[in-house]
This record gives sequence, structure tokens and C-alpha cells, in this order.
Amino acid sequence: MRAAIWLALLVCFAVLPSSASNTAGSGAGGLRWESWSDGVFERAKREKKFVLLDLEAVWCHWCHVMDEKTYRNPAVIKLIRSKYIPVRVDQDSRPDLSNRYEDYGWPATVVFNSSGGEIVKRAGYIPPDEMTSLLTAIIKDPTPGPSVQPKKSITYARDAFLSAALRKELQGRYVAGYDEEKAGWGTYHKFMDWDSVEYSMARAKGGDERAARMARETLAAQLKLIDPVWGGVYQYSTDGDWDHPHFEKIMQMQAENMRIYSQAYLLWNDPKYLKAATDIHRYLKAFLLSPEGCFYTSQDADLVKGKHSGDYFSLSDAERRKRGMPAVDRHMYARENGWAINALVALYSATGDEQYFDQARRAAEWIIKNRSLPGGGFSHDSKDPAGPYLGDTLAMGRAFLSLYAASGDRQWLSRAEQAADFIGKHFQTAGAGFVTADVAKAGIHKPEPQRDENVMMARFANLLYHYSGKPAYKKLADQAMRYLATADVARQRRILVSGILLADTELTSDPAHVTVVGRKDDPQAKALFAAALKYPAAYKRVEWWDSREGPLPNMDVEFPQLDKAAAFACANKRCSLPVFKPDGVAAMVDRLNRS
Repeated sequence: MRAAIWLALLVCFAVLPSSASNTAGSGAGGLRWESWSDGVFERAKREKKFVLLDLEAVWCHWCHVMDEKTYRNPAVIKLIRSKYIPVRVDQDSRPDLSNRYEDYGWPATVVFNSSGGEIVKRAGYIPPDEMTSLLTAIIKDPTPGPSVQPKKSITYARDAFLSAALRKELQGRYVAGYDEEKAGWGTYHKFMDWDSVEYSMARAKGGDERAARMARETLAAQLKLIDPVWGGVYQYSTDGDWDHPHFEKIMQMQAENMRIYSQAYLLWNDPKYLKAATDIHRYLKAFLLSPEGCFYTSQDADLVKGKHSGDYFSLSDAERRKRGMPAVDRHMYARENGWAINALVALYSATGDEQYFDQARRAAEWIIKNRSLPGGGFSHDSKDPAGPYLGDTLAMGRAFLSLYAASGDRQWLSRAEQAADFIGKHFQTAGAGFVTADVAKAGIHKPEPQRDENVMMARFANLLYHYSGKPAYKKLADQAMRYLATADVARQRRILVSGILLADTELTSDPAHVTVVGRKDDPQAKALFAAALKYPAAYKRVEWWDSREGPLPNMDVEFPQLDKAAAFACANKRCSLPVFKPDGVAAMVDRLNRS
């Protein structure tokens, strides 16, 4: 998921009747739901039936309502039993399906013919009468409807960067999409799009005052979506403001908010941002941290499935616990843990508090032990029906690189390289970009590239190239960026385009580069390294050269051996004089990058 594109997760809610918000209950309504597989379509051919896919999220309020209302309706049940094979999938468990149908939100309803061809794709809650009409109409005329459009033939960009015209267009969308009245990008569903805020912070670091204002206004507004009792962040707010939250807490939202608030604290030194990051961590530790040291996936929006929980979340801790606890999805996915590890490292870098790094390391060790695949990749769960998926190995590779950057421990860089190698072998296409599932294991429905995964891939592989010095990783970054630089891909979203702009910025520039030279058991070297980690830029290369370990993996600069620990900044093919005091590191980097 970005596997969660947030527009994708939210689109369904705009069409829902307000009266449904008080509906209670859940249940399969007597239908026997099948698992998704090619075998379902073989059976559909034998029985001359259609396949109905209910793609849900276990934390999703309106999925519960549809289960209670629509799939318990006798007329709906009769129609499905007569002419359909019902298939239900938790989208968190199947990143391939989640990425394919993310634009339809959860629940997504997709009807196929027996050959796997799509007939109808519907977003969000479908009331019983409407579902009855829909199913009847398909039986009468199975011709694909207007929701199913033929796939366009795409000619991918030849260059691994945006054209000047396309870059200008996307920057215009980034600015135009900002809500000047209420903050945030978009006007109805309110949430912090982390790519837009991170891109704004990068521009603010370069002196863009408008970008700084947009970022800070959004960061301030998003504070309203942090649970004041348990911590953690709700997924979004409806009604065009920040005052009508939906209460599910999913890992990607927790992790990326914690990461962005940590970065914002480094940039602006505002204690509100640090409190936000630590409040999210407080929730993760109390509710989603497993006894084994890895992280669970999400917590439901509803205490009673299908019943809106606004009253419940207005209560105190004791009052909530007296009524019960919304269900926690205890799956331990590699992808979600990679997101959490990366965020914990960001919080550690901002604070120097070892507990955050220790939690990140422990989660990484559990995933390595329990989710590793031969060749450096990772499974999603203990069993993957259609895996491996790109998102798991990509999230873990990014997490390993963060662990290396924050510690100088080369085992983590080695694991990041192994993850990148696995991705290149299993998810690369003949065209551009990386697909969401292993090409060799594809069935009826071929895996496709997903935009957010390719943004992450471009940024991860590019930074890995700078740390390792290995051109193979630059080629992987370019492969992802050519997909993103394709105009038809870049224009798929109206306003949430900042991920592509971030990737383009990073692939066409060098990261801020700080190297500490000194023994890793030297207190002065440790203090300099901690100061380097606190440099306020997300795109940075922080290294620690202890000569006892041999050369750095990418020894593109020759540093002198001094009689005491020192830090050097490098940019524009030159390096600074040594700095010996931690409080001089940031100024040294700024000075070198300005000149």
C-alpha cells in the first residue's frame, strides 16, 4: 500500500448517505466467501458464473456497514448465489490487489467475467437496493460498463528526470492544490499528505517562504487528528475541515506522520512537532508493538463494527477501556514493519534517544528471522498466496539504509544492498518502473507498476547508490524515475504530485554529505555523529569512518587522519575544513552547500 494512496482510501466516503453512520453490526450474511486465486475463474467457467470481488479493509467502518446491510440482504444473497462466486480479500493482506484497485477505496467492489475481464468497478458502500440492481443488470448484459476503460498504450520517458515543462506543470499542481483557507492539499478530505509536506520542507530549507508556510500550516492542522488520549493519528477528517475524524489507525499513517514530525522538529525546533512524533510513538508502543518486538498492522475505526465511534473516542482512557477496545489487526507484515522502522530511526535521529533505535533494530531483527526470503527479499506474511510483493522488500531495504545511516553499522548497508538486488531480479520490467508483485508468479492478472512504490524505489535506490558507490543502484533508481517521468503517469493525480517532485529533485542532485572521522568508541566522535544526524534535511548522507574498519563503502573522498575526531561536509566536488565541535556541524554543511 501506500499502498496507500490516500485519495484511493478516501474516495468511497464521499458518496455515503449520512444515515448509515449509526448502523451497527457485521457478518457475512450467509454467503460463503472464497479466497482470490486463478482457480476461482476456472470454477466460474465451469459453472457459467461471474466473480464478485469484495476488497475490504479490516479497519474500515463502511466495509463493516456493507457487510451488515448489503451482504445480509436476502435479495442480494439470492442473486449472488445464483450467478456469482463471491470473493473477499483484506486489502492489507494482498498488496497486488490493493495497488491495482486503490483508486476505488475500501470497500471496492469489482465484478469479473469468467475469463478475468473486468465488467464493473465500484467505489465505496453500495446499499442493498443498488447492489440488487447492479447484479441484475450484469446478468442481463455483461458488457463492461463505463468504469472499465481500455488500457492506454504508454510510451515511457527516455530520460530519468522530468522535462522542464512537466516539472513546471507538476509544481503548478502542487501549489494550486493547497487549501489556503483550511491548510493541507485537497478541500474535502483532510489529512497530511507526507510527500507534499516533505517537499515543502525541502523547499523551505532552500529559502522558499511560501512552501514553509504551507508545511507549517498543514503540520499545525494535522495535530487535530492526533488522538489526545492514546496518541496515534486518525486517518483523515471529512466535511472539508479537520474536525470530523474517521478513527482508524493504520500503520502507514502512524509511521509517516512520526517521520515527518521528527523532520519538522529538526528544521524548525518547534516542540509541538516533537510532541506529535512522541505521541504517535506512545500509541505504537502501547497498542501496535507485539511482545516479539515487531509491529501489528492497524486498529479498527469501530468498537462495534459498523457503528460510528465518535462518542467512544471522546471518552477518557478509563472510560474507553471500560467499554472495550477496537480490534487490532495482529498480522505482522514486513512492509508495515519497514515503515515503522524507518520512522523510529527518524525519531531517534531527531532526539538521540536510544529507545527508538533499539525498537527499530529489534523489529528489523524479527522480520529478518521470520520474513526473509532467499536472495535478500522478504515475504509479506508467513504465507503469501501471490507474493513476494515489491512493497515488503522495498520498505525493508529503505529501513535497513536508515539503520545504517543512523549507526554506521555496515551490516545494515549490506542488507539494504541485498534488498535492492532482490528487487532488481524479481520486480523489474522490460519497460520502465517496477511492478508490485513478482512477474514470474503472475496469473490471469499481470502485476503493474504503482506510482508511490516507484517514488520510494527511485529515492531508496538513488540514496543507496550514494552510500555504496555502486552504479547498479543508480540504474535501478533511473528505471523507477523513467516511469515517474512519463507524462501519462505523472498526470494521473490532480494535486498529490509531490512524491514525483521529490524523486526528481533527489535524482538530479547530491545529498547533503557529512562524514565523521574518528573511532566509534570515542565520545567526541559520537557527539559529532549525533549532530550530523540532526542536520535538518531528509535527503542526506551521513557516514562514520573509523579507520579500524577499513575504507568506507563509497570512499569517494580522501579524509585526513587527525589526532582527534572531526566532521567534514562535502558538496560540489569539494570538502570543508574539519569541525571539532558538534554545534558547528549544521553551520558547516549550510555554508558549504550555499557556496
